Amino acid sequence: MSAAVSQTAVSSTERVQAAGLRARTASKRLALLSRAEKDTVLVALADALRAAVHRIVNANAEDIERGRIGGMTESLQDRLRLTPERVASIAQALQDVASLPDPIGEVVRGSTLANGLQIKQIRVPMGVVGMVYEARPNVTVDAAGLGLKSGNAMILRGGSAAASSNAVIVEVLRVALEAHGLPADSVQLLDGGHEDVDALITARGLVDLVIPRGGAALIQRVVLGATVPVIETGIGNVHVYIDSAADPETARAITFNAKTHRPSVCNAAETLLVHRDIAATFLPDALKQLADAGVKLYLDDDSRAIAGDVPNEPVTDELFGTEFHGLEMSVGVVDSLEAAIDHIDRFGTQHTEVIVTENRAASREFVARVDAAVVMVNASSRFTDGGEFGFGAEIGISTQKLHARGPMALPELTSTKWVVEGDGQIRV
Repeated sequence: MSAAVSQTAVSSTERVQAAGLRARTASKRLALLSRAEKDTVLVALADALRAAVHRIVNANAEDIERGRIGGMTESLQDRLRLTPERVASIAQALQDVASLPDPIGEVVRGSTLANGLQIKQIRVPMGVVGMVYEARPNVTVDAAGLGLKSGNAMILRGGSAAASSNAVIVEVLRVALEAHGLPADSVQLLDGGHEDVDALITARGLVDLVIPRGGAALIQRVVLGATVPVIETGIGNVHVYIDSAADPETARAITFNAKTHRPSVCNAAETLLVHRDIAATFLPDALKQLADAGVKLYLDDDSRAIAGDVPNEPVTDELFGTEFHGLEMSVGVVDSLEAAIDHIDRFGTQHTEVIVTENRAASREFVARVDAAVVMVNASSRFTDGGEFGFGAEIGISTQKLHARGPMALPELTSTKWVVEGDGQIRV
């Protein structure tokens, strides 16, 4: 290792440790806030974003232009892009968090023992939470808002693609926090390179939890390299299975929405599986509708045989395993519900899986056997979202099985402590 690299690593470690100490101090202040205090500040933060909309959009334009010159795909540019309307939506989502119940102090469970001891388990903040994410400046706002409401200080490391946007957003939030008597260091932004990521995910004792949000490479880097506890958010290789008992019109609408509504996000469908008994009547119109919307289709042999003149290419196992983040879709015909589940077991990422059927027995079997954070029955995968679930803004979608699974919001950003109250009892 060269001296320059070593010095950079040391610099990142020192910088992250300093940020962690500041965040730890801020978190102690946040943990004592009442719901009314937090909600007042959340509304103020939303207002501050609305007032700074032109600054934010102009900074975002710099990021978009830099990405365009660097060859960023259209789908990734869409994830990155902020318009005045999107800023307004982000600000409203932040304000909506103020209307949500405060998780801190909630009694998870409790009882009175035979000896008179009263025990209860209550929610408390995690403390300091690190976020590592890519070209999604809305995550910056979501993380700040959910962190404040749950009493956590946030250390954010957004991707370089959104550097200008994130810098302005965090500056606006920090100024608004200070204006309302809260520590600016309740929200901090790391702007270094990969060394900052490594320092953040190994800052054990300063950072209580790290949440990665992005592509497979980013998530694996954090999960495999962290010494700080991690909640693993996963990629979304989402399947829509059209059962033999599906209503064709409902199936077409769900498939089209799941693929085309916003193809760059993790809850967009990537693979369409169709039962053989309905394929000949369902697929021609469904494939044409997708192709007319600009979806590039990869079909198996059975699908190609009934696709007519719809443009397509042969599908491969590699394509079946791909999260496209764009207007591309793999399509396969399966012989049974069993075969569909086997396919999902092989290629799925335990994010969201969809069945369209009028057969209740088939839907119950699908729900029971498919291993995913979210299973949809006769509904689009696009509903896998904290906002759509009524949670307010989400911090991510967990595909792991410990602590949190599925869309994560306020409760998932808390830990618990046991409180035991007595009248002088001693153990004998």
